[in-house]
Amino acid sequence: MENKTNMATASQMVFDKSRKKESLNGLWHYAVDQYDTCISQKWYEENYYDNEGNLLPVDYSFDEWDKITLPCCWNTFNQKYLLYEGSMVFTRKFYFEKQSHDEKVFLKIGAANYLCQVFLNKKYIGTHKGGSTPFYFDITGFLLHDNRILIHVNNTRHDGQVPPSVTDWFNYGGIYRDIEIIRVPEIHIKDFKIYLEPGSSFKKIHTKITLSENVDSTAVLEISGLNIRHEITVHNGKGELVFEAAPVLWSPDNPKLYDITVTCGNDSICDRAGFREICVKGMDILLNGKPVFLKGISCHEDSAINGKALSDEERIENIRLAKELGCNFMRLAHYPHNEKTAQLADELGLLLWEEIPVYWGVHFNSKDTYEDAQNQLDELITRDFNHASVIIWSVGNENPDTDDRLEFMGGLAQHAHNTDPTRAVSAACLVNYEKNAIEDRLEEYLDIIGLNEYCGWYTADFKMLPLLFKNSSPQKPVIISEFGADALAGHRGTITDKGTEDCQAYVYEKQIENIRRTDYIKGMTPWILRDFRCPRRTAVTQKYYNTKGLVSADGKRKMAFNVLRGFYKSI
Repeated sequence: MENKTNMATASQMVFDKSRKKESLNGLWHYAVDQYDTCISQKWYEENYYDNEGNLLPVDYSFDEWDKITLPCCWNTFNQKYLLYEGSMVFTRKFYFEKQSHDEKVFLKIGAANYLCQVFLNKKYIGTHKGGSTPFYFDITGFLLHDNRILIHVNNTRHDGQVPPSVTDWFNYGGIYRDIEIIRVPEIHIKDFKIYLEPGSSFKKIHTKITLSENVDSTAVLEISGLNIRHEITVHNGKGELVFEAAPVLWSPDNPKLYDITVTCGNDSICDRAGFREICVKGMDILLNGKPVFLKGISCHEDSAINGKALSDEERIENIRLAKELGCNFMRLAHYPHNEKTAQLADELGLLLWEEIPVYWGVHFNSKDTYEDAQNQLDELITRDFNHASVIIWSVGNENPDTDDRLEFMGGLAQHAHNTDPTRAVSAACLVNYEKNAIEDRLEEYLDIIGLNEYCGWYTADFKMLPLLFKNSSPQKPVIISEFGADALAGHRGTITDKGTEDCQAYVYEKQIENIRRTDYIKGMTPWILRDFRCPRRTAVTQKYYNTKGLVSADGKRKMAFNVLRGFYKSI
């Protein structure tokens, strides 16, 4: 049951890096609410008495419910909820002391899947749609000294959502990223962007600042390590400045980051950012002016223990495994991953493809679905704009080439270009099987063509692979965004025994053989780093997992891991 009033969107986001935060992570009371009774009967109003003072019967007892530690996915919290799809209610109390007469207070939820409605002190605060991006509510006028917060989350799959009702990954439910309170001055820095000016021969830095109010002011920008201090004139709440600089360029081999401070009025923010240029010239992808082959791997946000609520150690381990493979690139599929992943990639030196879940059979003729997709794209771009590691925005994966889809995804690609001039835009497209060629009308809107092809697996005949590459004459660089084969770790057999490590390794060998000699292919992100849960996968060699990982869910490396590592080390 969706309340469309006060819908949280990207326009309500607040720049929160480096800000002091008060965490609401930890123990919450919870209850399954399969019929959405909390919403229909307004439990959040806590009406325990009628107008005459008589005690009323109620269907809840918030502070006697069982407890859960948030953030988490309820599916991994308790085995009895593993396959539960529907609604849960989470509630707790917290104390709040006002620290300044002019402060504004925001509630941030890093991600909750999928429809999330928030209530504070018996009042409705707002709603957010989308399971993988952060959202913010101004709760200044709702706070008391002693507070009760109630959050209603529903992960029911619907065809009109992004992603739709059928996907190829597990539909985890819950509040699975941080829940935080953020205090800012009444007039505060709402957004801040900084980047290397494209086409400036790496000699100019461009910065933009947006305040929470349309006021005139002056902001001061400082970049430690470059001895830069500039004033930025702010008019009607917006300021912009391009200035000369000579930063050490960020790259996977030298992930140089600079400490940045911006002060305006009573507000001050800090960030750590690198400066690099990514662009496409002819058939080449250029990083800092030099052609780069993107040696990548695809990765889901999935853990056998924690579901989508990965620990910091698990995120670091995934990047460490990618580095062990020889990767300089990772595709974060098929939805925005935790913002900490981009922070780690900045620090550790790994290029990223980030994606929104416009997946398979999205309702391409629906205005509401498009608005949902565009808002998720805006929330992702706003969140990760200052991360040098992010070089590609992807507007979707494996969608049929129809007129409605072309308008829908072409619009998203144009929007990404208009919103961010510093990155390439791509999408993971499908082979035109009638022609056995790389051909998709969406290519017109993309800088880089992503291609998913499973020759040797779903297309069992390997003869199609060299013909596919020979039949194709793309006018833009291509990344093979997916290829691979399932393999149960430890299961051996011949190269034609499906589900064995030997078959998977053979598929990788044949793929690499053909990719190596195709000059328009400028990168690859094989499917996939780790096995991940998927309820569609019921074979004995799958056991409700997609087992195309090079590493099993419990950390065992498969034979194909070494095949890919050998190829990447040879480049």
